Amino acid sequence: MHELALYRKYRPQNFKEVIGQDHIVDVLESSIENGKVSHAYLFVGSRGTGKTSVARIFAKEIGVSVNDLYEIDAASNRGIEDIRELRDGVRVLPFDSKYKVYIIDEVHMLSKDAWGALLKTLEEPPKHVIFILATTEIHKIPETIISRCQIFIFRKPSNAIAKNMVINVAQREGFELEPSGAELIALLGDGSFRDSLGTLQKVLNFSLDEKGKKLKSISKEEVEKITGAPKTVLVNDFISSLATKDLDAGISTIRKAALENIDMKLYMKLIVEKIRASIILKYAPKLEKVMLQDLGQEDLEFIKNLVKSDKEGIFRSNTLSVLLEAYSDIDRAFIPELPLELALIKILGQDNKVM
Repeated sequence: MHELALYRKYRPQNFKEVIGQDHIVDVLESSIENGKVSHAYLFVGSRGTGKTSVARIFAKEIGVSVNDLYEIDAASNRGIEDIRELRDGVRVLPFDSKYKVYIIDEVHMLSKDAWGALLKTLEEPPKHVIFILATTEIHKIPETIISRCQIFIFRKPSNAIAKNMVINVAQREGFELEPSGAELIALLGDGSFRDSLGTLQKVLNFSLDEKGKKLKSISKEEVEKITGAPKTVLVNDFISSLATKDLDAGISTIRKAALENIDMKLYMKLIVEKIRASIILKYAPKLEKVMLQDLGQEDLEFIKNLVKSDKEGIFRSNTLSVLLEAYSDIDRAFIPELPLELALIKILGQDNKVM
């Protein structure tokens, strides 16, 4: 029997368990309490932010039974015939609830004709029907549909929220996860609870000691090994090359990362995270204890030493701006490491020098 996926096992079952979407939960709870339930909702947000989970909880909270809850994947049911079948079903009264709820996921995938058919239903919906449309791409949804829905924007969880969720789930599974390892898993999840838990499950399943037994205490190095994430030494070596203004060392480190076939976007994200921490420690040293929760003692000491030795003022907002610009250029670069190389040259002021 297959082990239940963590994102399914720890999917929120009520509004109190929903993480990072208080602005939505508060409004929905209030509307239920005041009896002001709308006939159509549009949930917008990137993948894995809890749209369908909140939709199910909302249906449950207004007393909808399993028999009267319908989930449709518009990616595979996108044609006009599918929507016409839905329209026919809408006319039928609920089996044993006050309402029938239709959750249409990936609704932006509907065809043009299907949109027209759905619009007619949204214009004059039966009193017993509630639609919850979920999408990651609101720009693909016709304005005529949007105007008939209450819109809720789901936020990506911050790294801190995702990291704490990862640590909590690991503990509930009987594992102790190093904070910096949890931070890395959160970064790999890229703002998706589902992806973060998927990465955590991989780490928990494959963290083994020399005898092949599962490790109960998991380090950041173990997370790096299993996920294939850039090693800390490659991140630190690049940042050190900035601090010492050593262009050769910086280019050499980038080359090592490229030869190891590392995801350059993730590599840059880890670099940006540490330089951000360096700038915070430089200008707000009182936040050291807060930063320790995210970095771990070893990384914190590394950054503190860099900040102390930064005589040239490398760790400042301009450096971060150049790196963020390079990060946004990666997707367009035919040589993935090129934006980072150019950023290094620009930060160290080498681009105007004549050789």
